[in-house]
Amino acid sequence: MSTKDIIVIGGGPAGITLAKRLGRHFDMAVIRPEPHSMIYCAMPYAIEGLLPPEKTFKKDELVTASGAELIREHVTSINVPEKYVVLESGGILHFQRLVIATGAIPLIPQVPGARLEGVMGFKTQEDMETIINLCRNGLRNAVVVGAGAIGVELVQALRTRNIQVTLVDMLPTILGNMLDEDMTTAPTEILAREGIQLALSRRVSALEGSSRVSRVLLDNGQAIELEPDDSEHPTLVVFCVGVRPELTLLKDTGIEVGPTGILVDGRMQTNIPYVYACGDCVQFKSALTGEVISGKLATNAVPMAKVLAANLLGEDRVYPGFYNGAATKIGEVYVGSTGLTVSAASRAGFNVVTGMGKLFTRFPVMPDVRPLTVKLVADASSRRIIGGQILSGVPVTAQVDLLTLAIQKKCVLEDIRDLSYSAQPYQSFFPANNAMVMAAEQALKALRTQSELSENNEREQTPPLTVGQPDRS
Repeated sequence: MSTKDIIVIGGGPAGITLAKRLGRHFDMAVIRPEPHSMIYCAMPYAIEGLLPPEKTFKKDELVTASGAELIREHVTSINVPEKYVVLESGGILHFQRLVIATGAIPLIPQVPGARLEGVMGFKTQEDMETIINLCRNGLRNAVVVGAGAIGVELVQALRTRNIQVTLVDMLPTILGNMLDEDMTTAPTEILAREGIQLALSRRVSALEGSSRVSRVLLDNGQAIELEPDDSEHPTLVVFCVGVRPELTLLKDTGIEVGPTGILVDGRMQTNIPYVYACGDCVQFKSALTGEVISGKLATNAVPMAKVLAANLLGEDRVYPGFYNGAATKIGEVYVGSTGLTVSAASRAGFNVVTGMGKLFTRFPVMPDVRPLTVKLVADASSRRIIGGQILSGVPVTAQVDLLTLAIQKKCVLEDIRDLSYSAQPYQSFFPANNAMVMAAEQALKALRTQSELSENNEREQTPPLTVGQPDRS
């Protein structure tokens, strides 16, 4: 029986990236059980009706065009010592090297009623199609639990379809992993204006119903009514509270795992020399703190796979860790962030200083001018940039990426203050200022003020010397 040079289990962003970079160099196969690899972040917009569902399907040619084989099967077991995988059909495939890229699956909290009909996560083609069908079949009321990016995008999609929807989160603000509280006011007001009910600082304590979910109980005693048990209208509760790594296949394989995924080094190698892992199924660290954090994003999976592919081709590259640059859109406001929020930085032990720049997306004399806010988070001791957040009336991913680069390159506030920027009436504020530069200047001013106050306090606490009396300190 022939042996593949490389077998990749999983056909998501990491698996596709490996196929594109290695398919011409190795005899390799990508094993994917799903009908399609998905553009996950486009799924809310298919539910909203902005694009047909099939537009969220990635083409199989992304894997096969490079010469890699795509196998549409479930893997049922892995024999690591003998170097083979067993397929659901009974077939056996041998390998020289194995890559685990099985991704992650939604977390559904084990509250009473979690198994009722209408309760689900949101990650797969089936999830997307289920929600679309519910909307077509008379869905009137829904609850989304989790006010992260996917949660806020989903509630907006459902509201656009005239569904009454409540957004529940245990944190006091939306987008708690992306934004500090002072940056959430405008996005939160937009959701409220759209008619989305917000239940923040609340947890789901139970789900009730005879066979399907009809009521959501919160920890403060509030009950969110969906439909009577005898109603012909469907009901929906979607948990968008995070994901857990898909590690079912790793049982009894000897591959080491941690609380949040497969343990790998910076070269994406597991404790088994010929077994690697990357993407949402791995556990990894923050590039800023060195501590294990969540980073289950496609924009982390792809760079991980690129590092692994380069190393399998003879290079020696190391993945530095997660910066977690991310973006979303709430109404007409584009939201982006990278690095650490103030709360995350404080928990990590940083003494934080912040600065904020508030300008406009165009010269104020131009039409369709919209607000722009940039917040910088820096370590007060070193003045190093460790985070940034942006709210804008225009897309923000390019600015988020610039801030991520500043964090990666260990830029300090003075570097951003001295940024040489461009200006054009349709694309920026007047040449007189730049929101990112303004934020850095404000943070530096705050540091100077702190220093002056500290010096003044020291002088006030030091007793004056009497003329002619020697200083004996």
